[in-house]
This record gives sequence, structure tokens and C-alpha cells, in this order.
Amino acid sequence: MRGPRATYRIQLSGEFRFEDVTRLAPYLARLGVSDLYASPYTKARPGSTHGYDVVDHNELNPEIGTPREYEEMVRALHEGEMGQILDIVPNHVGVGSENERWTDVLEHGPASENASFFDIDWYPINRPELRGKVLLPVLGDHYRATLENGELELRFDRGEGSFSVFFYEHRFPIDPKTYPSILDGLPLAEGEMEMMEFESLATAFGNLPGRDETSEEAVLERMRDSAVNKARLHRLCESSEEVLGVVQRRVEALNGEAGAPESFEGLHRILEEQAYRLAYWRVASDEINYRRFFAINDLAGIRQEDREVFDATHGLVLGLLKDGKINGLRIDHPDGLYDPAGYFEDLQEAATKALRGGEGEPPAYVVVEKILAAHERLPEDWPVSGTVGYEFMNLLNGLFVDGQGEDGIDRAYRRFTGRTTTFEDLLYSSKKIAMRDELASELNVLSRRLLRIAEGFAGRRQYDFTLHVVRDTITEVVARFPIYRTYVKPGRVSDADRKYVDWAVGSAKARTTAPDTSSYDFLHEVLLLEEEGPEEYRRAVEAFVGKFQQYTGPVMAKGMEDTSLYIHNRLPSLNEVGGEPERFGVSVAAFHIENAERARRWPHAMLATSTHDTKRGEDVRARINVLSELPLAWREALLRWGRANRTRRRVIEDHPAPSRNDEYLLYATLLGAWPLEALDGLDEEGLGAFRGRILAYMEKAIREAGVHTSWTNANEEYEGAVAHFVDALLTPSGNDLFLQEFLPFAREIARLGALNSLSQTLLKLTVPGVPDVYQGNELWDFSLVDPDNRRPVDYGMRAKLLAGLEEMSSGDDLAGGLAPMLEDGEWQDGRPKLYLTWRALKLRGERPDLFSEGEYVPLEVSGEGADRLVAFARASGKDVAVVVAPRLMAPLADDTGALRLRLEALSGVRVQLPEGLAGTSLTDALTGETVPVEDRDGAANIPADVLLSGFPLALLTSW
Repeated sequence: MRGPRATYRIQLSGEFRFEDVTRLAPYLARLGVSDLYASPYTKARPGSTHGYDVVDHNELNPEIGTPREYEEMVRALHEGEMGQILDIVPNHVGVGSENERWTDVLEHGPASENASFFDIDWYPINRPELRGKVLLPVLGDHYRATLENGELELRFDRGEGSFSVFFYEHRFPIDPKTYPSILDGLPLAEGEMEMMEFESLATAFGNLPGRDETSEEAVLERMRDSAVNKARLHRLCESSEEVLGVVQRRVEALNGEAGAPESFEGLHRILEEQAYRLAYWRVASDEINYRRFFAINDLAGIRQEDREVFDATHGLVLGLLKDGKINGLRIDHPDGLYDPAGYFEDLQEAATKALRGGEGEPPAYVVVEKILAAHERLPEDWPVSGTVGYEFMNLLNGLFVDGQGEDGIDRAYRRFTGRTTTFEDLLYSSKKIAMRDELASELNVLSRRLLRIAEGFAGRRQYDFTLHVVRDTITEVVARFPIYRTYVKPGRVSDADRKYVDWAVGSAKARTTAPDTSSYDFLHEVLLLEEEGPEEYRRAVEAFVGKFQQYTGPVMAKGMEDTSLYIHNRLPSLNEVGGEPERFGVSVAAFHIENAERARRWPHAMLATSTHDTKRGEDVRARINVLSELPLAWREALLRWGRANRTRRRVIEDHPAPSRNDEYLLYATLLGAWPLEALDGLDEEGLGAFRGRILAYMEKAIREAGVHTSWTNANEEYEGAVAHFVDALLTPSGNDLFLQEFLPFAREIARLGALNSLSQTLLKLTVPGVPDVYQGNELWDFSLVDPDNRRPVDYGMRAKLLAGLEEMSSGDDLAGGLAPMLEDGEWQDGRPKLYLTWRALKLRGERPDLFSEGEYVPLEVSGEGADRLVAFARASGKDVAVVVAPRLMAPLADDTGALRLRLEALSGVRVQLPEGLAGTSLTDALTGETVPVEDRDGAANIPADVLLSGFPLALLTSW
């Protein structure tokens, strides 16, 4: 199956539908994209803005478009010679009334045909009240208060002949076997036939197999007879107004009367009989007995390790692959799966059958959303093409961070905020808080399972650990775990997994104050499947390890991405998914090594710079990175701005609000996201939308940090103080000292950030891998974290700008046409970035093999300031492309405000080219100019000031 050359990520929703993509397709084709990269578009919960809350994997989302509109979109893509990569969600589903499988499980419990679909612990150890039940933390108050408030309402659906309890929009079906609790003893004045039928129905419902009868025969009988009896009840109520009235009055009586607690006892007894237990969402986090996506209660994990579940959730996707309507898949959150490698093998096997392919290389292009640590490598036995590119994004971003500025940035951060906590210690404490507050139920389950293993089986006591000891041991090891998860399973314990388990257990054990550390040794043996015993014992150990591995990822995500990255604000551009904020900068040599490694191992992995999940857009990071080159100026600016805004802070319990750490983050965010059109002046109309975005961002940032407020316990006083501070900063007053100080600094940061952006764009589009352009990012884009990065994109403007560039490029003087758009006042419209993206993608289209399979050759740069240039060649046969991109450009940029470099700063710097090019000429694909290659004693090279005279970077070709 063909792999993509370059992708373009689109976020589909009710606001941007299949028909919008159909209209967009000609523009994407002109831009040079080979494949649309679509967010999930199977049926999701109503109103979903992202598509990751799937409720039916085998139906297109009707809010995004009809099947006919989908076919028209596919046709438009194919007419533009484009394919499609689809983002799919195998790990979890949205649960609620819209999910028929979930409501079936709530109705029938373990006896549901869909019970094995979800990852539910039906028989939790030491929790008899949840035996055969699923805990639902959906109530806004404690259960009894909610019940006696009349917020739980029993309703009869005469059309279906069924009963359900409603909590506002949430529907909870009543188990048909418990219908006699509603129907028995109702007074009927009708004739004998109606009475007999009614009594017969109540008996029939009561005779249904119980929820604990889970044999195939019993399940089929329950499903069949439930449907039959509901139909009978429907017909009886339709034919007899008397019966219908009696049922409705019974329902009304059961719903009780506010102020009379005893009137709700009947409804309470009915609820106690159900396959679920309704609970207050605030106090149920340590009791939930179904696997969730992270700590989101309405996203439930599903069991892809069960082949029936796999088959039931991949029919549509495999059909689209078979029909050529999609060309590849992006797998969301594979670390949530019980056995990711097994899932990928099942997927490729199914794809092979769908495509009627043969043995050999995997037929389907599959990339995975795997978050790798800097020291971690993707398992090479996974039948995939690579990751979605977070590790590349952080590698590339590090190139534009000046390592020599680390001490200065540290001093600026410490002086302004007073914070001295290391990131390692912060992450450790954040992970422990996540386990305590949001992921406690999963920790409880693991602890009980491990204690059961420690106690042994068949009366053979192994260890004398208490539940408290076991829980503490698991907590400490998970808190010290250096990666998201391992992939241990019977017959497969890799050296890498062994190393990570050794490190986590060893680190936790070395720091514990417990007098007995044997629990750590025991857990170490279990995690590496070294514990021996009878078959029942081994199965328990394997099950524990599988669940443990599904737990460490959410803990890392909550502790790292959702907490620590909003607290450790030293240089916020380093705070990214998969990033390591303590790693301050990446050398050119390290960048080359990683690119060469990718070329060898994962040449078709995706390359990202912005995604729907990034904490800030690529151009925001590009700006903030500049601070690492100007640490003293940043430190002085912070002190001036802090003084200028001191009267805008409030004081809450003797502490400033916003805190100094949150204020620091705000200033960095303003520099990163400040609109280009507002750099020279402010007005209420122009700044209103920006103020709203910053207010929303700061609310999310301070709630995610969880220091002064949180999502579950909002501190309205503190949040109000932060909002007041932002409002005061971003409401023009005509004579504002802060803005007078801020805008000149912001203008310089914006220009240097734009140069960074151009360099990182060229590098992404030319190194080994498949580059992805996130929607709208072909122009400058200063989006923050979601939902800010899902704002509408003005494609009409982009198409118009591209048409202008196409017209300019068709003339005789390409370099002359380029020059004006680099000038101050011109580059701000984004044309330089759009032009660079278009030309590089066009080049990839002309020589696809060169960029997909070609050799990656790092090029030596010599002379003073050589480390400020990144240079390499891509070579395949006679075709050679040479890439030269500057970095750390504060000393290189000219002083006119244009996107140009001071050529005198590059005098003496030379780029050494591959052998065989000496004495030849190359063509700059960006300027159209011919560049002669000098021959110095047989060595081919080009002076940097010649290379970068017409455009601030170079893309040379041998053809």
C-alpha cells in the first residue's frame, strides 16, 4: 500500500464537515499535500468537537456529513491525486445514552451480550456491594440527597415498553428482570383478559435469567425474552388506556415527593436491584470499577485484546481500506491497550485480508500516537511505520534553544518566581497526587490484586504484606517510572523493559523509609514475570502486569502533561507532549544523529511541529525559544513589567494573585501569541478576541496546574484575580506603562520567532520522515492549547495568497518577487512561510524517492558561528538536495525589521558539500538562482553569505 508523501491534518466537526473538505481539496492539491490526515469521523457523542468520544466505530458521524457527502469528499481528494490517513480510536468509547452497547451493559450487567466489550471489573476484591455492578460517578451530589431532591426520575417509554431512570439528560435503563418491582400489585379495573395478560407479563419478566447467569444459552434467552416481553407490554399499554394509566400512576408514585424522604424508598429499592450504582462524582474516584481514558469518567476503555471486540470495532475502517477510500491509519493512544503489539498484529492481519495482500511487508500504513522519552525507542517488532512525531517535534524545537542561555533563564525564573523545585521532584509529586486524587480506583484494584498474589493460592501463603504496604510500594514505583509504560508479556521481556523496571523499582527502593523493602523486590519479580507458581498463580501475575502497564501511562500523562508542564514554567516552549523541560537545547550533531537513525529505522514516520494535542503552536514555541538567546533582556523585562503591573495584582491570604509563577507564564504566553497586527498599536476591537483567548488559556493553565485552583475544586476568588489581571493588561487605556515597555520587546521576539519558524518548517519538510502540516499552519499561527487550536481556519485567504505566489513564481525574476515579501510590514501576512511550505512540498512531489528513501548526509559547516547553521544533503542516485537552515539568529538578524540575515555576520562561514559536486552548479529551489559550488583543493563548498543572500535559508537541488 502506498505511503504518504506529506500530510495535512484537519479537525472535523459539525463546524467543519466532509463538504468543507471537498471544497478545500483543490487548495490542498495545489499546496503539494499527498494525503489528508483526518481526525476521527466515526459516530461520536452529539456536539463532539474532536471526535475522540466515539459511540459507534462502524458508522460515520452524521454531524460531519452523510455517506453521499463522504463519497464526494473522497472523489475530490482522488481527483487531486490525494489519499487519506484516518485517525482511529481503538482504546475507548464515549459512554452515555448514545452508546447502545453501554446502555445494554447497564441494563443487563454481566449477562449483557456486550459485557466483555468493556474493561469492567464485575467482581472487585473486597467490594461485595459492587459485585455484578458498575459504579457510575455521574451525580452532582451524594446519592441520597440527589434521590430525595427528586433529581432521579423513573420514566416509562410506552413505545418501547421499557423503564429507565433519568438524571437530567442521562438515561439508566432498568433491568427487565426487576420490572415486577414496578408492576406487581397494580390495581386493574379492566376485564379479566387484561388482568391475566398483565399478571402473565410480570411473571415473565421475573422469570428472566439472572444477571449472574452468563452462559451463552442464558444470555440468549434473556435477550430474546426481554425483547418479547417489552413488546407485549407495549401492545398492552397501546390497547388499554386503563393499563397505561395504572403504570403511569405507579411511576409517578415511585418518583416520590420532595420533602417526604420516605416516599422515595420504592425507587431506592429498584435502583439497588440494578446492574449499576449511581454515585456522587466527587467521592467516587477511588471506587470506579471500569477502565477509563485517563481520569475521564465518560470515556470507557474497551478490550481490543478480545478478537470479537476487535472485529466489532474495525469493520468500517477495514472496508474503507479495502475500497481505497483511506490509505493509512493513525492509532490514538495505543498505550491504553492491554497488548499494543498484539493489536497492531491483528490490525495488519485484518488489513492484509481486506486488501488481499500477500506476506512480507505490512500492507497498511500505520503510525501510532506513542509518546517516547528522550532515551526511549519505539519497539522495532511493532508492525507499524513509526510514531506521529512528538519526539521529532521536541528534537527540532531543541535546536532553537540556546543551551548557553540556560543559567540566565534559570536566574530570571528563580528571581521572578522564587521557585527552586527541580522538574524531577515536581513530576514525582505530581504523579503521586494524580494517583491519590484522580486515579485512585485503579490503584486500589492493582493493590488488591498484588496482595492476592502475595498471599498465594491454594492455601500457600507467600508473603506477609498488608494492603497498606502493597499500595505504598506500587505508588512509589509508578511515581518513579521513567517512561509511559513497558510491554512485558509471557515470552517477551525485552532488555529495554527490564532496564526501565530495574530503574523504577531501584529508584523507589533507594528512597523509601520503610524498614522492610522486600515488597519492592517482590513487585520487581512480578513485573518481570519472574514469580513462579501453579497455573492459576501465573495467570494472576500476568493479569496484574497487564493492568499495571495500562496504569503507568495515565499516571505519567496526568502528572506530566496535565500538571507539571503547567507549573514548571522556566522556558514554556520546552513544555510539550513528550518533551523534557530539563533538557535545555539540542546540538546540531545530536539532531543529525537522530535524523540518520530515523532514516535507517523509521523512514516513513510522521514528522509533526503542531498537533491538536500540543500545548502551544509551533510559531508560539518559535517565539518563546528566542528568550533563551536573550536571558538578560528577558530578566530585565520581567522585573520592569512586574513593577508596572503591581497595582493590578490582588492579595489572597497574604499571597499575590496571580502568583508570580502564573504571572511569569502569562508574560511568556503574551510574547508567544501576541497578534502580529497588534504589535504597532492597540484598539479594543482588534484586541478583544485576543483577550478572550488569553483569559480562556489562563483559566485552563491554572486549573491544570492544580496549585491555586483546579477543575474539580475551582477557587473562584483566585480565578477572578487572574482574570482581572489579564483584563487590566489587555484593555488599552491610552497611556499604559506596561504596553509601552512590552511592545518593542514583543516586536523583536516576533521577528526572530518568524525566522525560527521558517527554519523549523524547512527542516521538517526535508529530513527523513513524512511531514505533517497542522490545519492553518502553512501561515503564521499563534494558537495555544486546545480548544484554541481548533478555531476556524480562513482557507479562502490562504488560497488567495497561494494564487498570488503561484503567479509570482511564474515570472522571470523569482528572487526579485521574493524580496518585497520579506520586508517589515509585508512578512507579517505569512506569505514567506506559505511560500516555503509550497515550494518544499512541490519539490517532494517532483522527487518523492529522494525524500522518502534517499540517504541523509550531515554536512560540515566551518568558520566562526558555524554552529548557527544546520546543513545536510538528501541523496538518491544522481539527485541531490542540499538544505541549509540557520538557528539561534539573534546575532544574525539584520536591524531593519525584515526577515533577513546580516550577511557580514556569516562571512567566513562555509558549507561543505558532498564529494562530486565541486565545480558544478546547484539551483536554489526557493529563489530560482544558480549557485556555483566552489572547489577548494578538491573539496566542494559554498560560502554561507552567498547561500543566504536572497532568502534566510536555502534548498538547493542538483537538477
